[in-house]
Amino acid sequence: MTSTLIVLLAGIAMVLTAVYVSWRAGRLDRLHIRLELARESLEAALVRRRGVVLELAGSRLLDPATSLVLAAAAHEARMAGPEEREHAESDLSRALRAAVDQERFREKLSESPGGKDLLEELDAAVAKVVYSRRFYNNAVGVTRTAQRRWLARTLRLAGHTEFPSFFEIDDNPPAAMATE
Repeated sequence: MTSTLIVLLAGIAMVLTAVYVSWRAGRLDRLHIRLELARESLEAALVRRRGVVLELAGSRLLDPATSLVLAAAAHEARMAGPEEREHAESDLSRALRAAVDQERFREKLSESPGGKDLLEELDAAVAKVVYSRRFYNNAVGVTRTAQRRWLARTLRLAGHTEFPSFFEIDDNPPAAMATE
């Protein structure tokens, strides 16, 4: 009787352990899926921002120097490789701040035909980059924490997946956008 009870309790413990390990592996898998979706959303937001900046630069609504600076920064961000990507996107943010924070920039652009729509698109694109990056970096932090847990490391629940890296850029919006 006692040996049967011991075997039964050991079997229950093994089943509960297997269920827990399976649950942790499933959670880690869901976190990786969330991370991939957040990365895709961030990429889409960055592409949209570059597109709006290029449209603004090519709109003939800005002075030639400002147009050239914005177009060059957007082009560099588009062409940057994985190692230079964060730096190029930060440069685009700084160029955008330098352009938009010029005296009466928003007023002059709003008075131009189509300028108000471009400003609204630009505001939305810049805000989307800020939110997407925060969401992505949050997903990276949660995933890294889950991968560092002793059970995930011991049983290699993440397989050969590397730790995801944060995407750190200067994405502060222009002061003119933040005040409105």
